[in-house]
Amino acid sequence: MAGRIRASDVEEVKRRTNLADLVGDYVTLKNAGIDSMKGLCPFHDERSPSFHVRPALGYYHCFGCGESGDAFTFLQRMDHLTFAESVERLAARIHYPLTYEEGGFQREDGPNRARLLAANQAAAAFFVEQLAGDEGAAGRQFLTGRGFDAAACERFGVGYAPRGWDGLVKHLRGEGFTPQELAQAGLVSEGQRGVYDRFRGRVVWPIRDTSGQTLGFGARKLYEDDNGPKYLNTPESPVYHKSQVLYGLDLAKRAISRGRRAVVVEGYTDVMACHLAGVETAIATCGTAFGKDHISVLRRIMSDDAAAEVIFTFDPDEAGQKAALRAFSEEKRFTAQTYVAVAPDGLDPCDLRLHRGDEAVRELFTRKTPLFEFALRQAVSRFDLNSVEGRLNALRAAAPIIAEIKDPSLRPGYTRELARMLGSDLAEVQRAVRAFATRQPSRDAVRDPSPEQAQQPAPARIGLSSLPANPTTWLERDAIMAMLQQGDAVGIELLQQAVTAQVSTPALRVVRDALAAALPSLGAPTWLDDVLAASPETHRGLVRELAIAPMPQRRPELLAAYARDVIVSLLDRDLLGLKQELLARMQRIGDPSDEGSRRIQQQVAALEAARRGLREE
Repeated sequence: MAGRIRASDVEEVKRRTNLADLVGDYVTLKNAGIDSMKGLCPFHDERSPSFHVRPALGYYHCFGCGESGDAFTFLQRMDHLTFAESVERLAARIHYPLTYEEGGFQREDGPNRARLLAANQAAAAFFVEQLAGDEGAAGRQFLTGRGFDAAACERFGVGYAPRGWDGLVKHLRGEGFTPQELAQAGLVSEGQRGVYDRFRGRVVWPIRDTSGQTLGFGARKLYEDDNGPKYLNTPESPVYHKSQVLYGLDLAKRAISRGRRAVVVEGYTDVMACHLAGVETAIATCGTAFGKDHISVLRRIMSDDAAAEVIFTFDPDEAGQKAALRAFSEEKRFTAQTYVAVAPDGLDPCDLRLHRGDEAVRELFTRKTPLFEFALRQAVSRFDLNSVEGRLNALRAAAPIIAEIKDPSLRPGYTRELARMLGSDLAEVQRAVRAFATRQPSRDAVRDPSPEQAQQPAPARIGLSSLPANPTTWLERDAIMAMLQQGDAVGIELLQQAVTAQVSTPALRVVRDALAAALPSLGAPTWLDDVLAASPETHRGLVRELAIAPMPQRRPELLAAYARDVIVSLLDRDLLGLKQELLARMQRIGDPSDEGSRRIQQQVAALEAARRGLREE
């Protein structure tokens, strides 16, 4: 029978636990009156604090989502524990010995989290001891070469895993831990002959939660004959979830809360270097990209202040740039301002400290650049701005970035900067930015939906009434309607050109692509069916409406001519846009006698001839 914790012990643990301190490991709390503190609710996304804690009473309540309870409930909800596990966690926190009734200590209803955490703690102590031993010389040499002395290693709990197969296994078995517990904690691997150490011949960093408990480890290989990855982390376990932990947050949380600034670096040694250089807000992910769960953790620590800052550092190589853009894709989840800092020579913080000293590390973060500006320049740099297509694609990639800038007062300036970068007409860039801005959801909407929101019915299918009401959309709508209803009368040659025309309205662009896919059946009885088959299910209602809606020209004998005219107008708009782009390119060259300028003049003349040809046919 499973052991039951004595009721008097449960009450004593609750009495001795300071609820404000416990909650403060997860959420930054501020005074809100007598025996009242408040912060952002950890159980749902919110902009204004509605989560209140009453330390003297030992209870919390959120006026936003209704969550409430005591210290045990809080841990159960936050860390997905059973009631008994939450009691054990809090007892370990205050060093209170528990008594188990009915003779049993080990429960049989799943992994005992307290035991797994204890195993991790014992392993961390073992690794620290090994670093100071004879074999640990290789680890000490590596750390010294990176600028870390014994005091630095002690501060961060850095250790060394010996090269043997079962040094940790034997040690922890001697401490009373079972092979099953070691496997559940991710400390060992399993083979045909039993379990063996997961980490061997590596420098090891303990990965802790905000309360300082060791959840897992990150380890770097030292020896050439180690065929494993350069960095090896604890696998997912009942206590370690890499998408929800940030290395160094246990040491950085108070500085982050106090200074409303977090610095996100890429590695364990970078975190150490930053802290030792005086940047005590540095943290890092653990073998995974920075994601929405990490953002949730940081938001609670920072109180989600709009004046707060999150600064990312990335390597200047292609992988680092991709990591920066991934971070930018999640940036909308922050209320804080986001930045990126890259050292002039592409050095990471650890190398920067090693070669140029602590001051250089501190200065790195004063040269920060807004993350959206970094993303904007990266987006533009992917395209050839000397080609019409390249500038058009660069505009399409960059306009959404400007449209999403949190501070609306910055958008006009960056719109002008983008126009300068592209050599495009300012009005054209402004239109593109406005078009994307009108499509942006509210900032709250980009956050994860609540369970109630997730249960809402799916949005209505797209139809004519859902299209924007503006002249650009009207022309595109009428032209596509003409293609669907009068395609056979217009002719295949014109339609082949029409299905390549630029369409700015997303829903109509989908229908245009379906028309292009179905062109081989133009004139056949299956024409509409084939267009429907080529359309996503969500857009088929719109296709049917476009196919049967009355056209502005009601006289049958003039219908084909009208259809041709409206399609030609769409194509003429495209040709005119291309002409403007060519003229802008010629303007950038400046010298009319330049060979490139003369070629552009010839292209402009050809476009004008094509426009006349459309009207004359």
